[in-house]
Amino acid sequence: MTASPRSEPARSSGSPPASDAVDPAGDPAPDPSGAGPRGGGPDCPADRDDSDLLAALLDGMDAALCAFDADGTVTHWNREAERMLGWSADEAVGRRGLAGWAVRAADAAEIETLLLGAMRAPGRQVHEFALLTKDGGRVLVRTQSAAVPGADGEAAGVYCAFSEVHTQVDLERSIALSEALFEDASWGVVLVDADLRPAVVNGHAARSLGAGRATLLGRPLGELLDQGVEEVESAFQHVLAEGAPPEPTEIWVTVRGEGADLGQPPPRRCWRSGFLRLASPLSEEAVPLGVAWIFRDVTEAKRAEQEGARMRFRSNQLHRAARAAAECEDPFEAATVYLDFALAGFADHALIDLVREPSPGRPDGCTPSATDPGADPSGLAPPGPGAALPDRPPIVLVRAVAAPAGAATGIGPNAPAGTTDGIPVAYAAGHPALQAADRGGSVRASASRADEEISTQWAAARKWPSGTVHGLCAVLRSRGRTLGVASFLRGASRRAFDRADAAYAEDVAVRVAAAIDLAQRLR
Repeated sequence: MTASPRSEPARSSGSPPASDAVDPAGDPAPDPSGAGPRGGGPDCPADRDDSDLLAALLDGMDAALCAFDADGTVTHWNREAERMLGWSADEAVGRRGLAGWAVRAADAAEIETLLLGAMRAPGRQVHEFALLTKDGGRVLVRTQSAAVPGADGEAAGVYCAFSEVHTQVDLERSIALSEALFEDASWGVVLVDADLRPAVVNGHAARSLGAGRATLLGRPLGELLDQGVEEVESAFQHVLAEGAPPEPTEIWVTVRGEGADLGQPPPRRCWRSGFLRLASPLSEEAVPLGVAWIFRDVTEAKRAEQEGARMRFRSNQLHRAARAAAECEDPFEAATVYLDFALAGFADHALIDLVREPSPGRPDGCTPSATDPGADPSGLAPPGPGAALPDRPPIVLVRAVAAPAGAATGIGPNAPAGTTDGIPVAYAAGHPALQAADRGGSVRASASRADEEISTQWAAARKWPSGTVHGLCAVLRSRGRTLGVASFLRGASRRAFDRADAAYAEDVAVRVAAAIDLAQRLR
């Protein structure tokens, strides 16, 4: 490829071709590109168009570029090289070597040897050295040089692309960071495109989402996540439109299919997530390419934090309830105070069912009589060896308290305060309250997912308020006797009761039972 004639004025942004350089003998210097002159002469429109295109391509490069012929004469000098060093194309093209103007004279021989040595070495050669700017400053650059073959296949020159070292180091750091994030990071990294579909997934994220890295690509998030998918997609859309949020966001999600092999619902997980908008650095305007989603599983820490806050709140509630109950003249009123304080943040409804007092001469409804053979007066120890088991009548419970007052309707009448003279509650055999009274412990019950759709019937069958889907029954024991059962009930908007909830309910039941026992003794 030949360029415009030497008689044309040199362009500051253009790169005069190799034919512009003249060696001392007066012969044209060989073109490092290896493309000889084509038919039509220097004024051929095709040559002129090719020269203009070459100049535009070289000037549009982000890296500084210069080229030398086989004798070391500068043949090309692009606009980025001019910006970096201050020497224009008119001042640089045609100079023999870099000594005295682009490099120090003391370093010129070594640097030119390195650059021109690329004509005899295979591939690209990378070097670092200092160049001089037009105002006398020095710039440390990293160069990549390679030979330019001629038409005969021999090296006709060499080109050299260079950039400031710190710029190159920044680029390398960015590339290294990207590779580290997608290989060894302890955080999950997912890049989603503008259609909110995963485009790149690292190993940690693939394990968290329960699929292979290649399997996840291009799939909608709804196929990967069950709960939390709306929150994640909403965050993506916000980042694409407004930019990244200033702080990480905690999102609770469930991964589809997790726990299915054990026949259990997928566990909820808390992912602390950060979002970054990705924009193309090559466009004039910021065009979003997608969103980088970086997350980490903090479920255990979050649950520990929630558990600590819950324990502090419940301990404070018991403390406040004890102080309020101490001001009640009626012990039964103190029992209802304990129940009201326990409801806060714990359950939607609470019920107290008392064991109906046995008729004279009959054993207690739950505990063998002291007069029965082998019976333990406390009702706690089993009969001795060879002792006959007493004939235990079925447990009969009478509704005494329903809290909050007036909210639990359609679940049977309440007995007079502190007594068991009311109408028994028609609990069916195997009811959780009867089980708790019989076992002397706590019993949890929840509607299955199929029953949640008909929770009204499920609750009605257990004589609980409409909408109840979770129940916890704690036995009321005082002085070695079973006084009744406290039932705590939750609706579908709350989670099921767990062991920590059962322990708290037992703490409340101990206080309620002591107050009810005192009320019964006084009456």
